[in-house]
Amino acid sequence: MARAVGLPGWHSMRKDELIRALVNHAKRTAKKGGNVRTATAILGDDAKANGRSARRSKEQERLRQLRSQLAESRQLRTTGEQEENRNVQDRLVVMVRDPYWLHVYWELNPRSVERAQSALGQHWHATRPVLRLFRVAGDGAAELQREIAIHGGVSHWYVDVQTPPQQFRMEIGYLTANGQFYCLARSNTVTTPPAGTSDSVDENWADIDQNADRIFAMSGGYSDRGTSLELQELLEERLQRPMGTPMQTRFGGGAARALTGEQELPFAVDAELIVFGVTDANAHVTLQGEPVPLRPDGSFTVRMSLPDRRQVIPVIASSPDGVEQRTIILAVERNTKMLERVTRDPGV
Repeated sequence: MARAVGLPGWHSMRKDELIRALVNHAKRTAKKGGNVRTATAILGDDAKANGRSARRSKEQERLRQLRSQLAESRQLRTTGEQEENRNVQDRLVVMVRDPYWLHVYWELNPRSVERAQSALGQHWHATRPVLRLFRVAGDGAAELQREIAIHGGVSHWYVDVQTPPQQFRMEIGYLTANGQFYCLARSNTVTTPPAGTSDSVDENWADIDQNADRIFAMSGGYSDRGTSLELQELLEERLQRPMGTPMQTRFGGGAARALTGEQELPFAVDAELIVFGVTDANAHVTLQGEPVPLRPDGSFTVRMSLPDRRQVIPVIASSPDGVEQRTIILAVERNTKMLERVTRDPGV
C-alpha cells in the first residue's frame, strides 16, 4: 500500500510506522480535496487480494518459524520421551580435556525445564541458558568465575580455563535479565593437571573409547577422593564397560584366576633423570664435571640414570672468553619402595 500511494521512506519503516504514515497520508489527501485511494483501489481485483492474503500467510509462517527458532535457542536440550518415561535424572558432568580445557556434558529431563519456566514466571521470556564456572578452593569454598551463554539444541560444551592446576565445578540453568539464576543441575568437581604434563586427548573426542581411562583419571577417577557417580555412570553407559581401578573392573575374574597360579606377575619399574637448559651458544657447559654439547641455539639436554639415593648435580656454564662463570646445583633424591604382593580371590 505504501508503494502504491508513493509514500516516501517506506523501505525503512516498521509495520506500526507504516500504518501511521498511511493514515496521515490519507488525511492530508482528504484535506486537499484529492481522491482518497481506498484499499480496494490499491489492491485491485480479487486476484491481487488473494495474492496479498498469500503473502500474509507466508509472513505469518516466517514469524512462527522465527519464534520457534528463538524458543529453541533458549530451550536447553533435554532427554527424549523414552528416557523421560524412565524418569532419568538431571545430570551435568565435567571432564578434563587438558590443563586449559574442560568438556561439559549434560542430560536434562523436560519436566525440569518446565519447572524452571513456571518458577521464573514473567521473567521466562527474557531468560537465556548459561553455564556457570566456579573455582573451588582448598577448603571447598566455590568462587564464581564467569557465566557462559550457550544455545539450545546441544548437549555438551567446551570451556576454557586458566592458571592450572585448579579445581572447578559447574552449574547449568537459566539466567534472567535482572540477574536471577535458576539452577537445573550441578556438576562434579575436577582438577586440571599442571601445564605441560598432559597433551590434548583429541580435538573432537572421537576416540573417547581409547582415552576413556585417561579422561577418567584426569577427572579424579583414580584419586583418593574418587570421582562423581555422574561421570562414572556416563562413561560406563557410553563404553559399555565398568570404570574404576583395574583390580576392581577391567580385568575381571578370568584374569584374576590366571594370576592365582604359582607364577608371579612380572613387574619392574625404573626411572631416569633428564636435565635440560639453555645458555649462550658459544659457552662451555659441564654437568658433574663432564662437558655437555650445546645445540646451535645454546640449548642442551642430558639424560642420565637416577639411582636409588640422593644426588647433588652441579651444572656449570662458562662464558666464551672464560671471564664469567655461573653454577646451578640440582639436588635430587629417589626413594623406591616395593610393597608386598596382593592376591585377590577371583570369585570376590
